[in-house]
Amino acid sequence: MTARDTGAAAAPGDRLRPGTAVTPLRAGLHLRGRRGSVTLEGSTAVPVVWGLLEEPLRSGGLGPFRERLEPGSALHVAVDTLLARLAEHDLLVPGAPPAAAADAAAEPAVARWLGATARHPADAAAALAAARAEVLARDPGSPLASAAVRALAAGGLPVTRTAEAALPADRVLLTVRGPGPGPGAARAVVAGCVGGTGYATAPGSAAQALADAVALEARLDGATSPAGAERGKAPGSGGVPASFPVLLAGAAAHRLLCAAAGLPDPAAEGEDPRLFPGIPAVLLAEARPARADHHSWLGPVRIDADRLTALAPPAVLDEAMRRIAALGERRCGPLPGPEPEDLPQLPVPLAACTLPGPPRGAPGTSRTLTGGGPRLDLARLELFCRAAELLLGEDAFTVGADPGHALGRFLRHLASRRYAGPPDHRTAVAPAMWSAHPQYRHWWTTLTGRLGTAARTEVHRLAPQAEAYRAVVRRAPRDAAHGAGTVLGEGIEATPGDAAAFAALAAVTAVVTAGSGSPAGAGAGTSGLADTAGGARPSGGAVAPLASAAARTAAWEDHRWTGGWLADLAGREEDLRSTLRRLTCGGPGSPAGAAGAPDRPPAHAPDHAPDPEPAGVLRAFGFTVLRTAEEAR
Repeated sequence: MTARDTGAAAAPGDRLRPGTAVTPLRAGLHLRGRRGSVTLEGSTAVPVVWGLLEEPLRSGGLGPFRERLEPGSALHVAVDTLLARLAEHDLLVPGAPPAAAADAAAEPAVARWLGATARHPADAAAALAAARAEVLARDPGSPLASAAVRALAAGGLPVTRTAEAALPADRVLLTVRGPGPGPGAARAVVAGCVGGTGYATAPGSAAQALADAVALEARLDGATSPAGAERGKAPGSGGVPASFPVLLAGAAAHRLLCAAAGLPDPAAEGEDPRLFPGIPAVLLAEARPARADHHSWLGPVRIDADRLTALAPPAVLDEAMRRIAALGERRCGPLPGPEPEDLPQLPVPLAACTLPGPPRGAPGTSRTLTGGGPRLDLARLELFCRAAELLLGEDAFTVGADPGHALGRFLRHLASRRYAGPPDHRTAVAPAMWSAHPQYRHWWTTLTGRLGTAARTEVHRLAPQAEAYRAVVRRAPRDAAHGAGTVLGEGIEATPGDAAAFAALAAVTAVVTAGSGSPAGAGAGTSGLADTAGGARPSGGAVAPLASAAARTAAWEDHRWTGGWLADLAGREEDLRSTLRRLTCGGPGSPAGAAGAPDRPPAHAPDHAPDPEPAGVLRAFGFTVLRTAEEAR
């Protein structure tokens, strides 16, 4: 381990990383390289010290230069401090051994690249020198395959072309093998085109790269059907420029060369906040307009060890929303992404997403979910979870951003089903106990005043002495002959006011959704979302602990404000879960394997039966997927 690895002072043979640019400032310096940058400020002497240090650093004479400095002098201290900062930001590289330098001189461009990129350029050069590459394609002379061969050869690798009839015409497999035995010495990347969209998989085994390519092409083909119809056209015809396969092959070869040399994957450069450490990333490129970016992505077939890693549950709501954006990416995301689309955002924020495939009993139609919440991010989170549940199998699973969120959603759903009948011995709560709740007043006034909906609210305690309440908002019937009236919204919370507020919010969402032209039955609030196949699920304050974690609220934000209300709900959520579990989980419908943990569900389903996709990818991104007993019956 070098001094640079431990954060200590620079070694005598260290050099400034090749390609590092330096900008003098009035009282400091700004240095920027391929792997890092740093700004040093505080004294007009900094540029002067750099003027003395730069030439020895670039030429490899750092050791003799430091020996000439007077020990303990101000200049010696300043030089050591500056070198330490450069080492911390990976702007120094060790001097190459003579043999390695001679080998690198045979490929000057490769040597410059490794010097600017590798933590240990000599080791990276040695790894490339021992590697051999192969490009497999149905037509080894195709533009994509030919460009891949040229790019790998430019990286200093001997390249073999191989015809592989099993590969589609627009897919190329790039492999590289090092000197070691076994499958671990081989790495592969697949590059391909689907219409005007190109891709390059994350490096992995050949089997993993091919499995990723098949799944990714299916997703891209389904996401852009007009582009899918163009598949198979030669680049340069049909609107795809001839340079597109060249650039795509170069990007794929770059990823493979980095893997062969032991360098970080190019997807890790740039600190893209959309990417998640530990989750492989695919490169997606568009021909028109020309653009390329990386996306965290996992396919349904996960063979390699790096495809089996899983993120920890999100600690804050913003982190959960970042993961939803990755999972719902319009081109490659495995789940539908909830977005506001062109839906009205007043009087309640709305989001929508379309599930693949028709609902049961309604062939030829699509399933569109529409939902609302006190904030758009909360509506999108609830909509995403409900969409995932429907894709997993109706009521067989419950999905949440973290274990507590999933358990809160499940227990509310179970209580809703168990207490949906006549109140019987349940105690009706007088309106004086909940009608003054400011959130209820807001949504009730919106429902009955702004939207002009004739409705009534009922609130019942679920059991004597239990601090759990169920509120229902019904559309007022025209007369007694029309029954109790259609349920517009439902809420199950720890106080009657909170339950009534979420029920009124759900009712507002249902009425606004119906008026905006969304499918009948598709609208509900954060306290419940449905489509024609899924049924409503009250979730209410289940998200409150996550939404209020690390959230900054002003001193004057009480429960009249959404932030203050969520903070209040978070403080009651754990007790509510315990109460609901005691009231509901004594019979069928409890989460499988969760009987011994009153406040935390299992992170994974039992091993007795594999879960369908997308359960695996949800868990990999840190979401919680609970298997319920409904699926086993």
